Amino acid sequence: MRAEAHHRGLDLIVDSAGTGDWHAGEPPDERAVGVAARHGVDIRPLRARQVTRADFTRFDHIVALDHDNLKNLRRLAPADATAELSLLLDHVPGRQGQAVADPWFGDAAGFDVTWAEVTAAAHGLAERFGQSRSASTAPVVAPLETRALPPMA
Repeated sequence: MRAEAHHRGLDLIVDSAGTGDWHAGEPPDERAVGVAARHGVDIRPLRARQVTRADFTRFDHIVALDHDNLKNLRRLAPADATAELSLLLDHVPGRQGQAVADPWFGDAAGFDVTWAEVTAAAHGLAERFGQSRSASTAPVVAPLETRALPPMA
């Protein structure tokens, strides 16, 4: 998402967090690092963190990669939450309501599939945000991921 926003000249704040804490502080999976590098994106400096209650008012949009995380986000959202919650693939025509492929237990090729899905969603989100550039504040997005999946392209 950062690369797509930069490519389109959008001023977005993009962050990534998980709904669980089991990988907090860890770098991305090496398979994710590899696929990102093949696409010209360096994710090695990133570290996993857990979503916080403050994220629900800090960000305008929070996207989940799958239904379980979306359900957890709805459960975690405080009463004063202002962020719009959605599934990531809701932003890809024809993919609404679908979960991003989870490559965690497969081989490296699964990360290519996930990268393609996340990239398509980044294009869709950037298109949406580009249309709202006249707003007084730039939209922000926090893609939430399961385990150590790659951040949005």
